[in-house]
Amino acid sequence: MFQDFSNAANPEQGRQRLPLLRDQLKAEKLDGFIMSRADEFGGEDIAPYAERVEWLTGFTGSAASVVVLRDKAAIFVDGRYTLQVQDQVDRDLLTPVAILEQTVAEWLKENLQAGEVIGFDPWLYTQSAVEKFRKACDETGATLVPCASNPVDAIWTDHPSRPQNPIIPHPLLLAGEESADKLARIAQSFASKADASFITQGDSIAWLFNIRGSDVARAPLPLAFAILLSNGAAYLLTDLAKLPEETRAHLPGSVTLASFEELPQIITTLSGPDKRWMLDETIVPYAVKSMIEATGATIEKAPDPCLKPKAVKNEAELAGMRKAHHRDGLAMCQFLHWIDAMAPTDTLDEISAVKALEEFRASTGCLKDLSFDTISGAGPNGAIVHYRVTEDTNRKFDQNSLFLVDSGGQYPDGTTDITRTVAIGAPDREMKDRFTRVLKGMIALTLARFPLKTKGIQLDTLARQPLWEIGLDYAHGTGHGVGSYLCCHEGPQSISKRGGAELETGNVLSNEPGYYKTGAWGIRIENLITVTKPEPIAGGELPMHAFETLTLCPIDQRLIDVSLLTSEEINWLNDYHEQVFAELSADLPDDVRAWLAEATKPLRAA
Repeated sequence: MFQDFSNAANPEQGRQRLPLLRDQLKAEKLDGFIMSRADEFGGEDIAPYAERVEWLTGFTGSAASVVVLRDKAAIFVDGRYTLQVQDQVDRDLLTPVAILEQTVAEWLKENLQAGEVIGFDPWLYTQSAVEKFRKACDETGATLVPCASNPVDAIWTDHPSRPQNPIIPHPLLLAGEESADKLARIAQSFASKADASFITQGDSIAWLFNIRGSDVARAPLPLAFAILLSNGAAYLLTDLAKLPEETRAHLPGSVTLASFEELPQIITTLSGPDKRWMLDETIVPYAVKSMIEATGATIEKAPDPCLKPKAVKNEAELAGMRKAHHRDGLAMCQFLHWIDAMAPTDTLDEISAVKALEEFRASTGCLKDLSFDTISGAGPNGAIVHYRVTEDTNRKFDQNSLFLVDSGGQYPDGTTDITRTVAIGAPDREMKDRFTRVLKGMIALTLARFPLKTKGIQLDTLARQPLWEIGLDYAHGTGHGVGSYLCCHEGPQSISKRGGAELETGNVLSNEPGYYKTGAWGIRIENLITVTKPEPIAGGELPMHAFETLTLCPIDQRLIDVSLLTSEEINWLNDYHEQVFAELSADLPDDVRAWLAEATKPLRAA
């Protein structure tokens, strides 16, 4: 199986290892150290060698910073992990801090003393973050210095090595555009501004060179750096042993292969006072920026030039996404049929559900990985938005309850992400009311028509309105971008209160409003959608965008209060279910086909 259910959290790690780190800092003449759960590549997912925060503290969340001083230490987490961190670290040694209430820089200003020397790993933080830390140190009379190596690595005696998994070609049939053409197109986009662009994120590099890897779990990414020159030539820096002959032959002739160790010399060769580099200072490590600045070159601040082009899927990528969703829909239907068959037996639990769903996906013969660890939330665990079941938290299904399952697969032709909420037994009136309001919000967004250049923040309210009408809301975004056999979370597009990027034709996003009753149950319904250009509206004056739904899977009609739906909403649901049955039924076993016919039968107005 791809997913395991062990609980790696162990507060004892902090008790044992924080004193060792303090001894190491003293040996390096440092009074403190700032560290992030990150790697040098700036991606969302990291390999085991970079899990320094977990190793040091026991905290297993996907985002955190740690500050260790001589007599105190703090761990900073966002709203997803404020409860989790309380259980996973030794709070006598490490103070949990909600980063929305106090940033790392603000905490430093309160706790540093004049004359102290504070170190940081220049590969784990960007220039923008370092500037905030430096300002806090300056205001307290402390000094901020980059460390030549991470002090945690010096005490981590069984430190894993960086992954050595092969980097493989991503075929043109699925990519839809030659790498050489991408290199020329992206180079042309910044040629008037800079001589070179430094790129670190694995999904940008995988997309740009039409390659894939397996260096991190849940995303087919290689760990590599890239330098793209304004003339379309490029450097790909990685562990060269990871590049088989097939991949070397696949790469364009304009690409120079190099090892990570060659980076300083390459930067020196490409730089100088007359050269300009384009850097995304929200991603590129401070260490790289410092190397470039040391040559006298000018730095232009700009987003990673691959972000927007990568997010605009071409016809080949969209065709692949549709095939992946057809395949995934078959697996989901078999899973939901299995859930309905097993629910009355009182033997179901969260782990058995995860295992069954993975087996159904694996039975397609195309599953490369999960796109994230499955969120399998029975009853009150469904109200934990980013819940991950472990052997310690595994919960049996109760009758007359709800089950929330948020999952996805990585297939060679596409990435999927789907959430369904299922009735276990008979739902009560409140469950049906909240579920129907979430469904209304999802339908409202699905049916939206909006002018070109519309931003996600302008659409976010459509999905929330049915809940707002009765004073309810949900605390996460409505939709995130999704990659094409890449990252399940892809920017810059999103539908959220922070969704500032304009939506473009070919963007793929999730549509996932929800509602969560703490301690009782959670509801979320999620489809993936892609931005399209529909036929012009008769009499309309503006070119418009719309959404096409990619996900194929029934929505549980047992949870719907039909009296709350409009005729338009009923028609959409019936049309969607008709499409699901038409596209999937022929490829399903007879018993699952019969189940699907019942699950997608037309809904009638109350």
